[in-house]
Amino acid sequence: MTRVVCVGDLMVDVLVRLPGPLAPGSDTPAPVTFQGGGAAANVAAWVVEAGGDATFVGRVGTDPAGAEAVAALRAAGVRTSVEVDPDRPTGACVVLVDPDGERTMIPSAGANGAAADTALLPPDGDWLYLSGYSLLNSGARPFALAALSHARERRWSIAVDAASAAPLAEAGAAAFLDWVGPDVLLLANLDEALTLTGRAEAAAAAQALAARSGLAVVKRGAAGAVWSDGAGVWSAPAAPADVVDTTGAGDAFAAGFLAAVGEVGDCLKAAAALAARAVAQLGARPSPVAQPAAAQPAAQPDR
Repeated sequence: MTRVVCVGDLMVDVLVRLPGPLAPGSDTPAPVTFQGGGAAANVAAWVVEAGGDATFVGRVGTDPAGAEAVAALRAAGVRTSVEVDPDRPTGACVVLVDPDGERTMIPSAGANGAAADTALLPPDGDWLYLSGYSLLNSGARPFALAALSHARERRWSIAVDAASAAPLAEAGAAAFLDWVGPDVLLLANLDEALTLTGRAEAAAAAQALAARSGLAVVKRGAAGAVWSDGAGVWSAPAAPADVVDTTGAGDAFAAGFLAAVGEVGDCLKAAAALAARAVAQLGARPSPVAQPAAAQPAAQPDR
């Protein structure tokens, strides 16, 4: 069983499924639900769903939302190593999902925006998955860099997700790739890959990223994915899916790839299958789970 240590963001998603265009300055009635979110937390939940072992490492606030968020991960079978911030609230994100399933996010980092204690990192693992949001956030960056050093010292494999094109462009490609460093599997969607490389095509972008980081996967949605080791390129199709909500699709893809055992083609196939499951449902996690009562010990964060 593959052991994946997922470091990064844990969020409460306020998911709004839009019936059509927004009415600026007026009302747009729409269904609103509260879901578990945060890239690293989502990956951890999907790793467990894929048959792997996952530990989430991150931060929440002292509010009930933080306790419930940690409880939901534990209920999904994820191990948690969580620090409680006495001043910042648990992170939250408004997710607007349009009728075609495309999502637009409005995040507030909250407790995710500060560095955690390195003692939270477990001694054992096979993979470190690091959310790129932790590198892009200046407050969280010291812990993200420490997590990368921790994994390298223990000879774990490392995967880093590029997170989001807009903050990548603001930070600068060179700075982000310097933070990531070598001997890493870098996961990026097409917009992120083009932002990081300036290349106009997925295969060329994957090769350029792999030449810098070691290995790269560029995700192209319904067009499938491209993997490169800097020399060769391997393309794989997407799995068929009826798209409801693309929130968490990249997180499910990463989890499927990391939890899979076999050659690159097998890992890409497993990743695509899990991503197809993600887009066919509402929300970023495998499925909603019942929340334990707040009085139960399981509902309390670790630290």
